[in-house]
Amino acid sequence: MNTHPNLLSVENSLLIVVDLQSRLSIAMPEPDGELMTVNAGKLVEAARLLNIPVLVTEQYPKGLGPTDASIVERLPETAQIFEKTGFSCCAAKGFNQALQDSQRKQVILVGQETHVCVLQTALELLHAGYQVHVVMDAVCSRKTEHKHYALQRMQQQGAAITNYESVLFEWLRNSAHPDFKRLSGFLR
Repeated sequence: MNTHPNLLSVENSLLIVVDLQSRLSIAMPEPDGELMTVNAGKLVEAARLLNIPVLVTEQYPKGLGPTDASIVERLPETAQIFEKTGFSCCAAKGFNQALQDSQRKQVILVGQETHVCVLQTALELLHAGYQVHVVMDAVCSRKTEHKHYALQRMQQQGAAITNYESVLFEWLRNSAHPDFKRLSGFLR
């Protein structure tokens, strides 16, 4: 049976962690900021276990610091980290080439802020022909309504709004998957 082209696959997915930096995260409302970090961490670890490429961006790390340690410790060895001052990840030097080199067309976005860096990245990736999936419970904005309207806008432009569990289940596809037992702990 042919599978639907919008279902995520391990072979065609790439995870992008957008500016998940501790100094920026402390400005996020609780519990949203914590939920974002926890769920993004689960997806990063699942990507590592399933050999899904991960790209990470850091917005002005000299001022906002590095990526949150709980994310860094879960990154696959092959993960690439890009510093940026532009808001879209596509503005980071080397980012577009790394994305192209991955030969993956399904991009999963997690991080902050939803209405700025995530939004601008999603729109540019959609324009470049990528299938964009924004993980609503792994993104955050300082104001809840900013996140809400940004998700709405991205969806109107063609991005799929999803959640971290849906991403995990789509990557696994079947409870008989060899990694299902290892990853089932992320589904709690």
